[in-house]
Formats: sequence, C-alpha cells, structure tokens
Amino acid sequence: MSRFRRRITVITLHSAVVSVIASTVAGCQPVFARTDSPSVLAQAPYQRQEPALSAAPLYSQRQYAAHSVESSPKLDGKGDDAVWSSVPWSEDFTDIEGPTRATPRQRTRVKMVWDENALYVLAELSETDLWATLKNHDEIVFHDNDFEIFVDPDGDTREYYEVEVNALGTIFDLYLPQAYRAGAKANHAWNAVGMKVAIGLDGTLNDSSDVDRSWCVEMAMPWSMFTPVAESRGDVTFQKVARPPNAGDQWRINFSRVQWTLEKSGKSYEKVAGKSEDNWTWTPQWIIDMHVPQWWGVVTFVGPTVQKKENSK
Repeated sequence: MSRFRRRITVITLHSAVVSVIASTVAGCQPVFARTDSPSVLAQAPYQRQEPALSAAPLYSQRQYAAHSVESSPKLDGKGDDAVWSSVPWSEDFTDIEGPTRATPRQRTRVKMVWDENALYVLAELSETDLWATLKNHDEIVFHDNDFEIFVDPDGDTREYYEVEVNALGTIFDLYLPQAYRAGAKANHAWNAVGMKVAIGLDGTLNDSSDVDRSWCVEMAMPWSMFTPVAESRGDVTFQKVARPPNAGDQWRINFSRVQWTLEKSGKSYEKVAGKSEDNWTWTPQWIIDMHVPQWWGVVTFVGPTVQKKENSK
C-alpha cells in the first residue's frame, strides 16, 4: 500500500529572504465547483501591436468574482478553511494555447477572496509525481514544476507583478513596468514583501516509489506588495499607488502552471531529455507567452458572500 504524507510549509517574504515558520502533517480535502462568463473589462487606452496568436480565440477572457471576507482564511496548506468553502472554484486550467490543444494531464483550479489587508489565493494542483529541486529565492523556479500568478492591479496592461513557487516553497518574484514585447526588462530585485505562502503536499516529495495525489498553494498577497517601482530611466509610471480595491474594481490576473515530463531516476525523478514543458493556465493566452496581459482573466472584487446559517432546533 502506498503511504501518503502531507507536509505543510508556511513561508513569509520579509525581503529577499524566505524563512520557514511552520511545518506539520495533515490531510487534504479538495472541493471543486465552476464559474463561466465573458469579459466585460473595457479596452485600455494602451495600444501596442500584439504577437500573432497560434490558435484562434474561442472565447473572451475568463472571469472570477472575488468576494470580500470578514475574516481571512487560515494559511496552513490544507485549503479546508471555512472561508474557502463559501466561494466557488475557477474553471479547470486549460493549455496555454486554448482547448484546441491537449487537455492537461493534471487538474488545476483556484479560488480567490479579499479583505482590507490582502488578496488571498488558494490553488489545488493534482499531481502523481511530486518533484522540486530549486531551493534559493529568485532562482528560475519554472525550471521545476511550479505555480505562478500574474497581477495587473489597474488592468491597463502596463505595470504588473509575477510570483512563482514550487513544491518546496521556493519563490521567484519579479516586477515588469511593461510587457517584454514593449521593450521592458524584468526587475528581479523586486520582492513581494509581506507575502505569505503555505504549501501542502499530499504525497512524498522527490520519491518515485509511490504515487502522489496533489499539492496545495495558499497565498496572502498584501495590497502594499503591489507598489510600482520607480525606474531609474525615468519611465512614466501609470499605476500611481498601491491600495486595496473598491467593490466593483476589476484587475487583470492570470495563473499558470508549468509542468515537466518526468521519468524515474533512482529514488527520485529527472526531466525527460529533449521534452519541453507544458504550460497550463486559468484563462488561455492563445500563444505560448504569459506576458500578454490583454489575455489575462478579469477578477471583479465584490462584497461579502452570503453564508447560510442552519437554524438550531
């Protein structure tokens, strides 16, 4: 019989140093639901020639209604907090180029809520082979299997923020004043200060002797984290300040999962030589390029979700 162990790691990013502050053992209880709706975000005045799409778009950007909550979810890597049970899951991730490509081999879904302090994200990633190797902050985490979030706070497709994390909890974070195709360079010195991340593993990391089930990612991203960086070149900064959203505000956000094809190597795994990675996203980019914010999803910040209360008898 396979032995499944769930390891939970909670990290807080203070500067460039990630410190482990908790580690326990527990179970995982994923729950799934679904939402669908077309994008209604108005076109931003920012215009730049778009790269040629490799697949014809079959639908507009996906949307998610992020509800405000009175109490923040407990970040412990379990994903079973009552706050999470009150909101739906997103659609299953699809191939980055859209559903005309192969359906992802592993299921990925996310949830989002918010309060006056932060944006909270829960991701559940099915996984038969838990694997991660990179351990240092700002290593190129997508060289491992990883989970990524891209956030454009005012939806104008200019200043945006990217965070990647692997199953070890190693973080790669960066800031871009504009997309790469606009001539921008990523600022790797930027750090997601104040962000908290909890990783839960349902299985055994880097052990090819068993079959794993999943890993969970919980994030708390404080609003202060989304502060645009003043570039030394004197570039105009269009996003003026970092602030909590108001109900009704819409941000452009997308999620990506990088997945490598692995083979057993001794007691662990290694990448299959010559095999490129798969890229699975919440809403398709229609091209293998996450840095086209015009195709990110639309997240609308709404008021509190109504929670049902059972009458006592």
